[in-house]
Amino acid sequence: MTFRKFALGLTVASIVLAPQAAAEPFPSTYKAVPSEPVLIVNATILTGTGERIENGNLLISGGKIESISETSIKTGTDVQLIDAEGRWVTPGLIDVHSHLGVYASPGIKAHSDGNEATAPVTAEVWAEHSVWPQDPGFNRARAGGVTTLQTLPGSANLIGGRGVTLKNIPSVSYQGMKFPGAPHGLKMACGENPKRVYGGKSKSPSTRMGNVAGYRAQWIEAQKYQQEWTDWENRTNSRKSDRNEETRPPKRDLKLETLAAVLKGEILVHMHCYRADEMMTILDMADEFDYKVSAFHHGVEAYKIADELAEAGVCGALWADWWGFKAEAYDGIMENIAMVDRPEGGCAIVHSDSAEGIQRLNQEAAKAMSRGNRAGIEITPEHAIRWITANPAQAMGILDQTGSLETGKMADVVIWNGNPFSVYAKADQVFVDGALLYDRHDPAKQPLSDFELGQQLEAGE
Repeated sequence: MTFRKFALGLTVASIVLAPQAAAEPFPSTYKAVPSEPVLIVNATILTGTGERIENGNLLISGGKIESISETSIKTGTDVQLIDAEGRWVTPGLIDVHSHLGVYASPGIKAHSDGNEATAPVTAEVWAEHSVWPQDPGFNRARAGGVTTLQTLPGSANLIGGRGVTLKNIPSVSYQGMKFPGAPHGLKMACGENPKRVYGGKSKSPSTRMGNVAGYRAQWIEAQKYQQEWTDWENRTNSRKSDRNEETRPPKRDLKLETLAAVLKGEILVHMHCYRADEMMTILDMADEFDYKVSAFHHGVEAYKIADELAEAGVCGALWADWWGFKAEAYDGIMENIAMVDRPEGGCAIVHSDSAEGIQRLNQEAAKAMSRGNRAGIEITPEHAIRWITANPAQAMGILDQTGSLETGKMADVVIWNGNPFSVYAKADQVFVDGALLYDRHDPAKQPLSDFELGQQLEAGE
């Protein structure tokens, strides 16, 4: 197998769409909430880069990280001072695999918008068009320190459509939450789910070999579609005079437009896949069609091919201890994340896939860290924090903007009441782009969605 290295950190602005399309359809309208400068002092800081700073100081200004130091930071008099002695500071947590907004709470049929289960391949759909910003789960996740998340379609389909990266802020529209410049992700699924959902139906996969044939047929179509547009562009560029019938563009196809963008490296592939043998098949298929898998999600058997994943530069987005709930999830071990986290090239991520689990990503990471340490793999808090900050940011193509506490990056910051890997850990304050959007001790900074207003009694009533 031949592996190639691909650069992440692509932006929506770099995506080349068909000429008839808007340069950026459904663009982000996100604007950071206005904020004042904040200086956090005397904290134990985990930067997300592998560094731990004792008695550290962090200056936030203009929505960005302005300075981080173990020595005092000089500021003006208009800076709010937060003494975090005895507390810990981390980057805002990032969940690479969420269904918030598309499987909104309460979990009723009217809110079930995550799977377009009408065909094995629905690459034309975009999860953002199902996102309900009033989902109370967004507020619960923010209280757990989550400042950014990728909302994905479900896993009924071989190719389920585009995911969207969201900043976790209150908003009346998904566009207002849409992370500026983040590339789309393409949700794909291996194994039991597609063959279970479509098995027995006409022209649908009912076996794993049918799954793989289905993927390959779509990539072949996408290659042809991509070539048609390339040929048209070449003809158009070669004709400086009147355009005739020959220069009319090909007909747009929304499904193939998405898949062609993957082949160009403009959309990142996030693949639901449990078994090691299937992940190896997918890596071969990616090699055949010259695209990259950004991350395998769930990956219960990822530990079996940790070296291969590291060599290919593919992240493992994994659970700490979910296993055994179906046949393909049978061979799980709790050391999975620690073993995928190779010193050279390994990229381990703790994800939720759960409206409840997203509220305690730090504790899920703590479980994985504990099991790794028990197995003799030394894992420190300053390293493990990357599993829920920098590594998911890398897999989502946004590490240049968030995921670590570095000068110039978005001030997505969490102040914890203590060690975030303690079972007693709680997020005291959560900043998104420098704005305090959650405070555990201030009810005014614990927003409710419009859906929740009027449904909960005030304290004491």
